[in-house]
Amino acid sequence: MQTSKKLNFLHFLLSLMLFFTTSTAQHTRPNHCGNIKLQTPFLSQNSSISSLLTRMIKCKSQKLYFRTSIGLFPISSIDYTSKTLTISHPSCSSSQQYVSPALLSAGFPSPPLPNSLLLFNCSSKRHPKSSLIHNCTRLHICGAAFEVQEPEIKVPYSCLLVQDIEKLDTNFHPNDLSCSDYRRVYRRSLSEEDYEGVELGTRISFDIPDHVPDICNECKKPNGNCGVGLKCICHAKECKDKVISAARSLSTGISFLFPLFSIIVLMNFGII
Repeated sequence: MQTSKKLNFLHFLLSLMLFFTTSTAQHTRPNHCGNIKLQTPFLSQNSSISSLLTRMIKCKSQKLYFRTSIGLFPISSIDYTSKTLTISHPSCSSSQQYVSPALLSAGFPSPPLPNSLLLFNCSSKRHPKSSLIHNCTRLHICGAAFEVQEPEIKVPYSCLLVQDIEKLDTNFHPNDLSCSDYRRVYRRSLSEEDYEGVELGTRISFDIPDHVPDICNECKKPNGNCGVGLKCICHAKECKDKVISAARSLSTGISFLFPLFSIIVLMNFGII
């Protein structure tokens, strides 16, 4: 009698697991990672370029990331017409945690419109290429950054805009201008007066012609322009799958926890 109850309970658990697995599969859309559609060249094909670019992204817990040798950066969208993907930058970041957009895009073709940089609470504007850095007093995306300043302290340059980050040295850092915060943005317009013409994030171009014999040649040169993304593509073992984001992305782990819970229950009932 006791054995029969245990077998019935085991059958119930197995049926429940099968139902859960089937329901989860029905809600998973093929060739999608969350709300982002995946298609050529990010799907495995015979093309050597496609096989390399599949390493460029990673789907983790239904969130899509740009893979680099320093970690994973969240992707907000992919534009297959312009062949660009956008790495999101949802909030102001301290200059101590600066990640250069030039480093992220180094080695890839230039995007249709340049990646830019917003710098906040800067006390200096002296730089060898200061002509590339403009005031943007009408743009206050990082308004919260100003609230921490003491009333009697005046910041000479509350907002600075680097129009095209590729024109600066790759080793440029906000600390060079004594800035407290920064935001990566890309241009919607090339007009210097259009300070509102920016979108948050960094654009990476994957418009790599099929006739390129080896896009990893740059990584082999002594002074090759091999950024953290291209380096990860060409040397997959150097990829680090730690999420780089203000808000941590945690895996739900449901598919793992449910079978584990079932095994524990079965052990308690003496079935296994």
